[in-house]
Amino acid sequence: MQELKTKALFDLSHTMAAPLLVGVTYPWEVLPQLADFIRQTGAKLPPERYEKRGEDVWVAKSATVAENASITGPCIICEEAEVRHCAFIRGSVIVGAGAVVGNSTELKNCILFDEVEVPHFNYVGDSILGYKAHMGGGAMTSNIKSDKTPVSVVCNGERIQTGYRKLGAILGDLVEVGAGSVLNPGTVIGPRTSIYPLSSVRGFVPADCIYKTGGCVVKRRA
Repeated sequence: MQELKTKALFDLSHTMAAPLLVGVTYPWEVLPQLADFIRQTGAKLPPERYEKRGEDVWVAKSATVAENASITGPCIICEEAEVRHCAFIRGSVIVGAGAVVGNSTELKNCILFDEVEVPHFNYVGDSILGYKAHMGGGAMTSNIKSDKTPVSVVCNGERIQTGYRKLGAILGDLVEVGAGSVLNPGTVIGPRTSIYPLSSVRGFVPADCIYKTGGCVVKRRA
């Protein structure tokens, strides 16, 4: 299960959440702790760089936030991030430095590493998106199973029981998700992998691969 471990998926130098992630084996283990971490971290942010906007919401002064974006705490919007028209942030969210949260995108209980882009009609819930990960227009994370049973993560025929009723997707650094794709509960995608548009993805997809139509996975050419 080495491929699922935090150190195999992320360069932690690209997130404010590094102190939280460094202490766990699998990245999804931090999601129940995220709200408290944001409150504790936000309270210590330098006031010359961040301002508090409402209850438990901290926004970098260099960030751009549309007036009609809805942000509920706890939440931190990091430096140079952009939160666009009608974005809906529902709480327990870190938006990394230089990240883009776009038109009608909804976020809930998630970490966006630096320079992540979720720019068009995306839903990201109970998920972690690594450095420079990108989700195409309309791509979604599905964070709850139809039978409402706890989500497990499957890798190479082995199953890890998370115990979580809600768990979306874990995207490694530099992952590209094509437009209109659905990442089913407990999906983990390794770094530098690309997902074809309109894919339905579940389980583990290795690093440096291309996930093609019909679920065919091939190694990326050097």
